Amino acid sequence: MGMRFPLNAALCVLALGACDNSASPSLVVAAEAAAAPVEVTPAPSSMRRLTQAQYHRAIVDLFGESVVVPELEDPDVAQGGLLSVGAAGTTYSARGVSSAESAALTIAEQAMKDPAQRARWVPCDPTGPGDEACAREAITRLGQSVWRRPLTVDEVQRVAAVVVEAGSTLGDFFAGFEYGIAALLQSPHFMFRVELGAAGEDGEARAFDPFELASRLSFFLWNTTPDDALLRAAASGELATDDGLRAQATRLLDSPRSRDALRNFFSEQLALYKLDALAKDPKLFEHFTSDLGPDAREETLGLLLYKVFDEDADFRDVLTTTETFLNPRLASLYGVPAPTTEGFRRVHLPPEARRAGLLTHASILNLQAHQTSTSATRRGRFVRNVLLCQPTPPAPVNVDTSIPEPSGTTLTLRDRVKEHLENEDCATCHLAFDPIGLALENYDAIGRWRLTDNGAPIDASGDLDGATFSDGLALGRAVREHERFGPCVVQTLVRYATGHVEVATEAAAIDALSERFAALGYRVRPLLLEIVMSPLFRLAGEPR
Repeated sequence: MGMRFPLNAALCVLALGACDNSASPSLVVAAEAAAAPVEVTPAPSSMRRLTQAQYHRAIVDLFGESVVVPELEDPDVAQGGLLSVGAAGTTYSARGVSSAESAALTIAEQAMKDPAQRARWVPCDPTGPGDEACAREAITRLGQSVWRRPLTVDEVQRVAAVVVEAGSTLGDFFAGFEYGIAALLQSPHFMFRVELGAAGEDGEARAFDPFELASRLSFFLWNTTPDDALLRAAASGELATDDGLRAQATRLLDSPRSRDALRNFFSEQLALYKLDALAKDPKLFEHFTSDLGPDAREETLGLLLYKVFDEDADFRDVLTTTETFLNPRLASLYGVPAPTTEGFRRVHLPPEARRAGLLTHASILNLQAHQTSTSATRRGRFVRNVLLCQPTPPAPVNVDTSIPEPSGTTLTLRDRVKEHLENEDCATCHLAFDPIGLALENYDAIGRWRLTDNGAPIDASGDLDGATFSDGLALGRAVREHERFGPCVVQTLVRYATGHVEVATEAAAIDALSERFAALGYRVRPLLLEIVMSPLFRLAGEPR
């Protein structure tokens, strides 16, 4: 069922401090326009498996930084460009269930060996190994934090019975409580985010209940389970009001933990998590070491988080800025003086570095290349798919997609791509992204600057939807000004927040958020709050 839902009217407060006559007319108009009702019919709601990062962070938040969290067997799977979307379309294999059981028992044992964790989760003093009253009290307390909602009386009784039986058998209440912890951690109520919503009364739209909304909010802005303050806000009814939800979202955004969550978002969006397994041919690339991938990821994440949180800047600047974060190894790769003897430091790259913005980062250049060579296709497709949200179709079946090898007449990749595009089956799609990727040919497969390819000079010029460019730096400027870049940031963040690829009935709300993003000067932090307050985040579709 569709519903006309008024979008949050806090834009003036966020952008200007107050909506008065001295405010910028364009921002006031944008705020008034954004307050108009928007028709929204949410996509079907579903349970979402915790990602590996969410599982790890939730366990640490529950049982302390010292706990060793085992890796689960089932890997995360990306859908719609994000692991967080793939989590709504995957479940656990039999092997994954077994690994979750083993992990739960290991974590529980560690927790009960820690006196601080015992005191935190067992508030009572057990009178014996099978103290049922103490077991119920402790499970009630722990269960709400683990399952992100209060347990029913029956649920408390069933888990407490496990504690009592195990404690009586082992002759130790806390040894028995380990099995209660393990039971909670193996439950679908922990392993999955159960955010299905409930039908409203008197024709109201289906919406998430307060505890589901608390979970949704915490995983979006902190990438972990709700803290006690957020659970109390859910229990008190605070999250049911606009002011209450906004206050809690602002509290979470003000915490340093929001940086960790946005770090996770960027890692998923740009596939930076793949850099841990980066492999290049060391015989061809003397600058390649096993540290290159992790180092390159830290450079990119450092810049993105700095622009969002420290500068609160126009996010489009990440495509053109000469600011970045380098350590000695990356400085060597880029051919600039090391800014520090160890660790990373923010620097302004000099003109001779011939780098500016995300597209010239080693992270992107390495990921969007082959093990032994560059790839105009991968780099151009990255711009289209990830930065502009313009999906390109996969290659047709039984069509040879390989680029010809260098020859006497086709030394550079541009020459070989031109030959490749003579195949009409390939040209149909590749014309949309190969010419874009050629703009980055001055950077080899590990991101090192070069002027020639197989001894022939590189031509990095091209065109992006009418905007001409002469090299990778100019391509960054063209992407920055592209009409799809800002809306693509919004679209991808909404996918991350909601766990699904948008449907047609959500388009108007996404368009409204894109307009507000522009009115807010393309600043990401206030956009996160706008997403939380939008119907896209608060309304639930019928469960699928």
